[in-house]
Amino acid sequence: MKTLRQSSVSISLPGAKATAFASNARRRTGACSTEASELARRGMSVPKAARRGCRSSRGVMCSAAVGGAPNPKKVVLAYSGGLDTSIILKWLQNTYGCEVVTFTADLGQGEEVEPARKKAEALGIKDIFIEDVREEFVRDYVFPMFRSNALYEGVYLLGTSIARPLIAKRQIEIAQETGADAVCHGATGKGNDQVRFELGYYALKPDIRVIAPWREWELNSRTSLIQYAEANGIEVPASKKSGEAPYSMDANLLHISYEGNILEDPWAAPEEDMFTRSVSPENAPDVPTSVEIEFEQGDPVAIDGVYLSPAAMLTKLNELGGANGIGRSDIVESRFIGMKSRGVYETPGGTILLQARRAMESICLDRGQMHLKDELMPKYAELLYNGFWWSPEREMLQAAIDDTQKFVSGVVRLKLYKGNVMVTGRKSKYSLYDEEVVTFEEDSVYDQKDAQGFIKLQALRLRTLAQSRYLSKD
Repeated sequence: MKTLRQSSVSISLPGAKATAFASNARRRTGACSTEASELARRGMSVPKAARRGCRSSRGVMCSAAVGGAPNPKKVVLAYSGGLDTSIILKWLQNTYGCEVVTFTADLGQGEEVEPARKKAEALGIKDIFIEDVREEFVRDYVFPMFRSNALYEGVYLLGTSIARPLIAKRQIEIAQETGADAVCHGATGKGNDQVRFELGYYALKPDIRVIAPWREWELNSRTSLIQYAEANGIEVPASKKSGEAPYSMDANLLHISYEGNILEDPWAAPEEDMFTRSVSPENAPDVPTSVEIEFEQGDPVAIDGVYLSPAAMLTKLNELGGANGIGRSDIVESRFIGMKSRGVYETPGGTILLQARRAMESICLDRGQMHLKDELMPKYAELLYNGFWWSPEREMLQAAIDDTQKFVSGVVRLKLYKGNVMVTGRKSKYSLYDEEVVTFEEDSVYDQKDAQGFIKLQALRLRTLAQSRYLSKD
């Protein structure tokens, strides 16, 4: 496998075969070369249409995408194996009489994914895709996002948002592999995830049909969902039958989120037994943990001198952060669809990584680079939050951000203590910090008298403004 860093993400291609395929298609066909090259650049397989030189699949929007379409023949479902997606699977079979292909991604959510295979088989599914995508997730999505130091509305580390583009990409690839004419997700009609999934689908395959059951069916309550499950032979866990609505949770290797239940009241404090990835800061160890993180071109590569793969790196940071009560946040955020939503998040490793990255950049980036990058960050974060990972503007920003990271290499030392991440040191062979210049002792490289002229030039417009507007009136 050869890893190529492009302007948008690092993608893994077997010997860059997809790129070569696109090049050959361009020489043979001309008409479909743009599509083939773009799919190869994004790390996706090149469809037969582009290889044969026939009309591009991007040429016409089929009727399925705009309504009034016949029933789909085969649907690729993003399937967790849980109650909701099992109900969706059966609903697809009952409603459309179609074949269903399931895709279950191991994103590091902390649950076994193999049981999803047995559940899918019990529902008559033959094509079952269960994949460990943890390395790809962290390498090609989480790390590129962190190079921007992205925070949505200044606080949210985008743990849910960043997982959706990868799931959408694999669903489209599986649809192409299996000949499916539709994809399906389990996001509700009130949230952001429906937008994130579907923008990804359409960006990668404009003529795909999208089925969103929560916007179509009449199962509009938990009671009706359970009744439907029981009527169709789907096992309902006893915990799902209890009177109290459960938390809505989303988890991957970067974070876990909690919504609903008592959290729907923004004044209600979360209960301690809700948290699963961190101890409370009050119960964290009384002795601080010291850790050194090494970076290469903006990405973490080693902890305390031990080199780790991207997924292993984030796993280790999660362990360190969780043990020290780090990474909890209680947020009211502005959803893309227009409503406010309250969520509680645990992002222990990501919280450590953000602080360490900023410390590394503080000595490796020029002031102009760093300040402009900070100005671009809110826009980048908003694009990810709203589902525009595959947009040209996000890719444009990514190219600029990645260019700033060429010399962001070195080591940062941190102290982790009762919910806090404290920087205690940083070093780099590319450091712009010069002790001879900043020393309070006598030096021969900086003439303090030069500051006088610098200040007078900076003050010129302010003095002119004051004289023309205020002092001239006296």
